[in-house]
Amino acid sequence: METLLQNAMKKAVDENLVAGVSLLVEKDGKEICFLAEGMADREQQKPFTRETIFRLYSQSKPVTAVAAMILVERGELDLCQPVSEFLPGFKNQYVWQDGTRKIPLREVIVHDLLNMTSGLLYPDASCESGRQASAVFEEIDRRLYSDHPMTTLEVANALGSGVLDFEPGSSQKYGTSADILGAVVEVVSGMPFSEFVEKEITGPLGMKDTAFWVPAEKQERLAQTYESVLEESGRTLKLYTGDHLGIQNRMKQKPAFESGGAGLASTLDDYMRFAKMLRQGGELDGVRILKEQTVQFMINGELTDEQQENFNKAFTLGGHSYANLMRICKNPARAPFLARQGEYGWDGWLGPYFANFPEENMTILMGMQKKDAGTWSLTRKLRNILLSTL
Repeated sequence: METLLQNAMKKAVDENLVAGVSLLVEKDGKEICFLAEGMADREQQKPFTRETIFRLYSQSKPVTAVAAMILVERGELDLCQPVSEFLPGFKNQYVWQDGTRKIPLREVIVHDLLNMTSGLLYPDASCESGRQASAVFEEIDRRLYSDHPMTTLEVANALGSGVLDFEPGSSQKYGTSADILGAVVEVVSGMPFSEFVEKEITGPLGMKDTAFWVPAEKQERLAQTYESVLEESGRTLKLYTGDHLGIQNRMKQKPAFESGGAGLASTLDDYMRFAKMLRQGGELDGVRILKEQTVQFMINGELTDEQQENFNKAFTLGGHSYANLMRICKNPARAPFLARQGEYGWDGWLGPYFANFPEENMTILMGMQKKDAGTWSLTRKLRNILLSTL
């Protein structure tokens, strides 16, 4: 199995599909394999290692979901509460229908943020809601390196003041809901979102390399980002240094906007501690983050039929539903890759990948940094090798 995995990873590197990639698999409390191929930094000839730090982007979302559920357990947050109770930008919202603004039938509630059923989109030039989100992220970028960058709460209120793409709860579209949820956690807890995450999740779990920025003493461990470019001589990779979704590429300083949807950096070993905590019902090494019943709620959610229809159009995830900021496999027979009942997790814009398998007591993690990768062909190939063997 390891030879097949290593060969697939090496082939992707040799064909300039990715600069470097790492894979960590644990099952029944034992490490099945750690494999790495290629470079974390081609220019400095630094290989991918266990210590490599990578930007999680959307793989931050499950951490944000756990942060919210901690508050739910404590009776400090009700998933049916309107978001406007925490963020004034959500008061007097409108939904965009038939080319005009209309008053929605109900407000966006916290549960909508966890399931991406809020109508809040990422930047998208094809619709009014997406265009208004684009304007907010353009302002984030303009102020990103200034002496008055946009804060977590400022971003959330600005996004909330835009029109919704659909009636809350009536459909499902991937967007900025997790960023809003991070701001809600900040308001309810009375502390910066990053402080809450460190106090309640990453600190207790010993995730020493997971944070919203990478300090100077760790910068040499942060992988470079690359983008695929097709030239006359063939496909190649070029260094990508751009910022994205309000996240500074080098993450050198503590950000004002602590993005619940995309802001964390981590290592495979760190994220394995988070994944294992969930897999073990909310507890790791004697430290309890969530109660087992809460974890069961998180990993057993699903969309309504109406919401599922739009999710199926947006993602190549047949047989999966979505809840609590994660995909959840409901019918492996419909998946376009080998899958297992009840598996859950998520990925990131640059290709990091997380999947937990409750029935198999297994976790698969991948680390890489390629622009616009998400879950891509290599991810599915490695999964297929593993799931046809384990």
